[in-house]
Amino acid sequence: MKSPSANAMRLLIPAISLIALLAAVFYLQPRAMSYVGLNLLFNLAVPIALATIAQMTIMAVNDLDLSMGTFVSFAACVTAVYMPQEPVLAVVILLAAIAIYALLGFLIALRDLPSIVVTLGMSFVWGGLAVLILPTPGGQAPQWLRAFMTIKPPFVPMAIIASVVIALLAHYLIMRTTFGVIIRGVGGNSRSVARAGWSVLKIKAAAYALAGFFAVLSGMALVGLATSADANIALRYTLLSIAGVILGGGEFVGGRVSPIGAVIGTLTLTLAGSFLSFLHISPDWQIGAQGAILILVLGLRLLFNRTQTSGSKS
Repeated sequence: MKSPSANAMRLLIPAISLIALLAAVFYLQPRAMSYVGLNLLFNLAVPIALATIAQMTIMAVNDLDLSMGTFVSFAACVTAVYMPQEPVLAVVILLAAIAIYALLGFLIALRDLPSIVVTLGMSFVWGGLAVLILPTPGGQAPQWLRAFMTIKPPFVPMAIIASVVIALLAHYLIMRTTFGVIIRGVGGNSRSVARAGWSVLKIKAAAYALAGFFAVLSGMALVGLATSADANIALRYTLLSIAGVILGGGEFVGGRVSPIGAVIGTLTLTLAGSFLSFLHISPDWQIGAQGAILILVLGLRLLFNRTQTSGSKS
């Protein structure tokens, strides 16, 4: 197990990356150093952060969800079409979707199925349902949701405050509660958890249900910001959520995740898009450039890990 100081240093790398990017943006565009500028820079950070926490929950049990983007799009379509006029129906549909997520986790654990294959297949299901609900872009955000997502608190934009709240709540839930410890225990050593008397099947089902809940919130938040939806509105969230978790110090195996780091990773990726726009890089190249930033940060983390290992041996 890594020492607290090592975990703190792993968290420091994405934090430094975020600060460096923010400084570069302020240098290129000094007017961004304002309330309005920060609000524009991080406007879409909240739904991406929620999707990243959802992905992180699944990665904590050593699985990977390739349907995250299509599921968030599905939740957004349900919210935009049914929530304004038929809120009860919308809630029922979204709760049923969360229940299906829990069932997926149960079946993956029961039959020892590869989560990548199962969730990839489900991505077509969620995408098809989203198209059935909303064949063309449209719908509208409920007034209460739009009002909540566009609140303008004093001094600090809503997007930054919400991101901090999401990070702290997720940190408490995953890192401080018994439920979170058990989830990470399944990712670290599921046999030990089972020998301790816990049901790995139920824990994985609960982890998937929690991920579905955060993904639903992501879709709702996205509609509140965009005021409408379409079946492809969040397709990029699959890769962004995985990258956010890894960028924030998480790993694919071992139950090693960091909720605060994941949100910092999300903010870094969100800010990277603005930074690349200020450099007048074509949108066609921006995804590749974001990937290069991710590789650079991961390279720094690998170098740090090797330095720590060689230092401990000596």
